Amino acid sequence: MSIDSQDKVALCPAALQTIIAQFQEATPRERLEYLLEYAMDLPDMPSRLQEKRDEMEQVHECQTPVFLHTELNDGKVEFFFDIPPESPTVRGYASILAEGLNQTTPAEVLTTPDDVYHLLGLHEAITPQRLRGLHALLVYMKRQVQKLV
Repeated sequence: MSIDSQDKVALCPAALQTIIAQFQEATPRERLEYLLEYAMDLPDMPSRLQEKRDEMEQVHECQTPVFLHTELNDGKVEFFFDIPPESPTVRGYASILAEGLNQTTPAEVLTTPDDVYHLLGLHEAITPQRLRGLHALLVYMKRQVQKLV
């Protein structure tokens, strides 16, 4: 028995549910515009982590160099990304995941469905090859959270 999209959305933290709702109400073209807006909003890597980029995990499935660092502070998760500005698709998706998952519990991150990109409707606007990279990004994020708990 598979679970439907609305049941999957319900498994997401509230902040991510809000973002998903915004995307679901948009046309595929508007979704790409939102994705670009999120790409511009991705915070820079904190200076304390810039020196440690070589120690960060690289998401090899992405076409562009994507580096990820995860921290657990007071029981809440925080994700940090190093993604070049010339990679707006993955930057935008990372920004969505950061906004939707930062400051949540590890359990909330781990119960988030792996296909958030599908819930956002990005499969209608992005090539399958890029979708594989987006899928891998959340898988890596969850794996890092599992290592921290």
